[in-house]
Amino acid sequence: MPKNEISRKEREKERHRKDILDAALVLFSEFGFHSVSMQQVADKAEFSIGTLYNFFRNKEDLYSNLLDKLTARFHVELTGALSEGDDEIEKLRNYIIVKAVVFRENLDIVLLYFRETSGVNFNLKAGMDDRIRIQYVELLELLAGVFEDGIRKKRFHGIAEPYFLALTLDSLTNATLLGCLENPENRSYPQDPDVFLNVLFKGLLVS
Repeated sequence: MPKNEISRKEREKERHRKDILDAALVLFSEFGFHSVSMQQVADKAEFSIGTLYNFFRNKEDLYSNLLDKLTARFHVELTGALSEGDDEIEKLRNYIIVKAVVFRENLDIVLLYFRETSGVNFNLKAGMDDRIRIQYVELLELLAGVFEDGIRKKRFHGIAEPYFLALTLDSLTNATLLGCLENPENRSYPQDPDVFLNVLFKGLLVS
């Protein structure tokens, strides 16, 4: 067998793991995390409860693994969006565009996360383990660095600390994406990233 090729047994194990995660996501999304038992997940995935525990320690472990999928993609793609090019405004545009794509393509997990963290809405650090929290902070710091560079180059007014500006843009995009995408019939989400940026750059007041 080639060095990088996984065995049939390993492929089967990975397929079973995916089946369990898919079943958990369906049940958590429909009934809520706290209302679903491990036995229900096992039944939905068509595995014995013993097999389920061979893959995951408990419901929290299942939820953490579902969240890993989302945060890993967020970190890779948004970090890439903020790292490419020299123009700060273009980096912010890329960040907004990529974030919208990741939200849409992982909508079930995104909605599950925000529903289960009711009361701390739009705070992606809530409920995360240390590794995921570190990734999120790194992303915010990278976003803050874009604002800092723009302020230093006098492209942006230094009206607030760069980290605060990063939190503001992050929260604004999270809230808008969630509010629009949660309703499939809603078409109000702006396709132009400058709609978001103009809230920060131009505001609503007529001078």
